[in-house]
Amino acid sequence: MTQVRPMRADARRNYERLLKAAVAAFAEHGENASLDDIAKRAGVGSGTLYRHFPTRQALLEAAYVDRIEALANRADELAGELPPGEALTEWLYELGAGTIEVRGMKALLGSAVTDGTGSAAVTACGTSVRDAATRLVEAAQAEGTLRADIEPIELLRLTHGVVTASELANGQGGNIRRYLSLLTEGLRPGAG
Repeated sequence: MTQVRPMRADARRNYERLLKAAVAAFAEHGENASLDDIAKRAGVGSGTLYRHFPTRQALLEAAYVDRIEALANRADELAGELPPGEALTEWLYELGAGTIEVRGMKALLGSAVTDGTGSAAVTACGTSVRDAATRLVEAAQAEGTLRADIEPIELLRLTHGVVTASELANGQGGNIRRYLSLLTEGLRPGAG
């Protein structure tokens, strides 16, 4: 049995700096951002980048997982701060805005919310998002602010569509809150 050694503190810092730099670079330049530029932004050499992330895909997935895991964790924070319906709406906004911020990873969000496609990391990340959505959807349904027949995966797919529509409207997603409001208002019990 092979044991995985924990990362040294300096290696962990480099890893985290690389992820932060990658998210910023992918947001600015898309998924084809320069890996050398990412290493420079993180203050490390290219060799360090490749030790942690042997391929562009590995770095893209790690940055995606880091960002989406943070958004999934945010669901629980919002659930503790807001009534269920408001927590769900705010989380969907933050999920959508986060997706727009990392344009180079947006295509991966589509994979993450489908059933069983994508790499193991992306699939696991999709599971975290679906689990967070499930908790928020069930709470809003129990509160009576969300239709009982809405499935969490349907809401994630609709949100992905709203993000895409918002980007098409002005290229920056400036309408996302309005579009999500229209969507969530239409999903209330008795709407339509």
